[in-house]
Amino acid sequence: MKHDPIVTGHAAGATTAVVYTICRLLVGLFPDWMFSMGQSWFHGIELQNLGSWNLTTGNFVTGLISASVSAWLVGFLFAKSYNMFLAKK
Repeated sequence: MKHDPIVTGHAAGATTAVVYTICRLLVGLFPDWMFSMGQSWFHGIELQNLGSWNLTTGNFVTGLISASVSAWLVGFLFAKSYNMFLAKK
């Protein structure tokens, strides 16, 4: 089964945008819990040294766009490489 690179990119970008938005909402509602969860994902690195939350609209929009575009590129490249390896099979 081949992957359409554009469609796969769209799916990855849209999924990332939804997850990013939910994460931002959770950070606003439960900042301490999200901070400890983030610290656990980075193998216990002391994130307190990085400073405090900076939950501005500008930061949210910048993060949403950059994460979604990055995910779109990953999805596109994944589909291209998947199709390439599938053709060599």
